Amino acid sequence: MNKITLRLFSVLFFFAFITSVQAGKVSPMTVAGAKTVTAAEAKALFDKGSIFLDVRSDKDWGAGRIPDAIHIELKKKFNEASMGKEIKKNDAVVIYCNGESCMRSSKASAKAVGWGYSKVYYFRDGFPAWKAAGYPVE
Repeated sequence: MNKITLRLFSVLFFFAFITSVQAGKVSPMTVAGAKTVTAAEAKALFDKGSIFLDVRSDKDWGAGRIPDAIHIELKKKFNEASMGKEIKKNDAVVIYCNGESCMRSSKASAKAVGWGYSKVYYFRDGFPAWKAAGYPVE
């Protein structure tokens, strides 16, 4: 192999490796200071009137969501001020995204706890589990 071919091969291998590692990311099972909830537990919180916070992309939000959820897109709009405008620090808030391969809800839950929110529920399985359980969507 000549140097250019070898270098090209090395670059392609590196990107393939990085992509495979990132594709295998799995959200944490727990977030310190938050309570991890299942779909059934999230539904019970929904029935009690808890606030649901959707931190998915605008595109995912537009494709369907948990009824009456508040949408604050994690990568573009989510910060302490934007959350504070919608949710009080002592409100029960269920934070969700697109399931175990989505890191957004764990990141948002950790930030919310850090900002002093005291009733944070981390819905790790998120919208896919909610929908699969046959719970209402809009």
